[in-house]
Amino acid sequence: MDHAIALETQGLRAGPNEFPKVSDALLRKLDVPVPRYTSYPTAPVWTEEIGPGAYASALARAGQKDAPLSLYVHIPFCKERCSFCGCNVAIARSSSTADPYLASLLREMDAVCDLLGSRRSLSQIHWGGGTPTFLDERQIAQLFTAISSRFGILPDAEVAVEIDPKVTSRSQLELLRALGFNRLSMGVQDLDPAVQEAISRIQTPEETRAMLDAARELGFRGINFDLIYGLPRQTPRSWSRTIEQVLEMGPDRAAVYAFAHVPDVRPNQKRLPTVDLPRGLDKLQLFRIAWEAFTKAGYRPIGMDHFARPDDELSQAQSRRTLTRNFQGYSVRAASDVVAVGVSAISDVGGVYAQNTHSISRYGSAVARGELATERGVPLSADDVVRRRIITQIMCNFFVDLGPSAEEEFAGELSRLRELAGEGLVTVNGPEVEVTPLGRIFVRNVASIFDGYLTGHGRPFSRAV
Repeated sequence: MDHAIALETQGLRAGPNEFPKVSDALLRKLDVPVPRYTSYPTAPVWTEEIGPGAYASALARAGQKDAPLSLYVHIPFCKERCSFCGCNVAIARSSSTADPYLASLLREMDAVCDLLGSRRSLSQIHWGGGTPTFLDERQIAQLFTAISSRFGILPDAEVAVEIDPKVTSRSQLELLRALGFNRLSMGVQDLDPAVQEAISRIQTPEETRAMLDAARELGFRGINFDLIYGLPRQTPRSWSRTIEQVLEMGPDRAAVYAFAHVPDVRPNQKRLPTVDLPRGLDKLQLFRIAWEAFTKAGYRPIGMDHFARPDDELSQAQSRRTLTRNFQGYSVRAASDVVAVGVSAISDVGGVYAQNTHSISRYGSAVARGELATERGVPLSADDVVRRRIITQIMCNFFVDLGPSAEEEFAGELSRLRELAGEGLVTVNGPEVEVTPLGRIFVRNVASIFDGYLTGHGRPFSRAV
């Protein structure tokens, strides 16, 4: 009852289309660097102690199971470097540049398959980048044929690809669909010309709409738009217009990411006009605009930054509290083991996170020698596995049951959660923790309570807002 009174007093009982109120004092307290928890343990914990040998052992362990896998393929090439981008990319003009890299991908898949043995079925495939449609049609067909000849793709598998509408042709879309791709995600970011000029990403609404219409006509489902708030020159008026245009197009899903300004990690971001970056309450206001517009239009908030139509399987999974997530995003088909190939690709397999080298030349040299290109990673301890499950439940389903021994195992965490309950971010009922509408805005802060490694690592995280 006390928590309910506190929520009412702070005005946090928001209506279905009303964004929770956030005081300036609470924002100052919570807007701190905090992980996005695409993994746990997070990347700063990873070390070079996990190399090719440790990853090979993890693949061999994973091969002893009998369950589908997820496969991620990283295509690093782009024709231009966007100044906001935080991905590992290589700039090239001609698709022929990718031929040696594709040969390396095939060699790596052979090495991985040898270690996996007979465990080859796939419930999920995701091509990311970079820009996968940098590849021409011959290369797309070659790569997919290589995958399907080495793995067994389940009939109901999610087969997804990231595309850039500026460089993707209708014939490429037709080929992808014919090969079996059934989902796609479009990079949109912002449709305002002034913002696009600031981030070096020029893309007209007409190009975006044409690609969406073509994808729907071809039978793609779960079509997602990636949007980013907190970019230079975004204003409430310009951002509202972008969201209005997006809703007129009506994608099945939208990811509305907070811009992660980390120029020390991504030097290309130093080109941004940082004086024009919205911060603090101004940045949160942009997310509020998107949140209220999407929910008013009938979309449901998913996880910390996604929206989906009510009939979309992500919405249905969250309603059942069965939504999950991996490096490729929220999913209902993510497997317990994720095998990733390509430069900088991250596998989550056999109780180990293993990341390939970021260098295309080192990657190619390693696989040419018949070696894996693993550069760093971390093995998960029993405690890591428990905490990862908790963090995933919080980040995906806004609820977790800590179990009958919660008071003994998580006494310190429960004490801190009760402090957050006093601020309206969660409710705590015995071992059950539920994130409130306000807490969903700061769900990374809530999840961080269970992070056993949060202090003592130098790499900067993006801010909570």
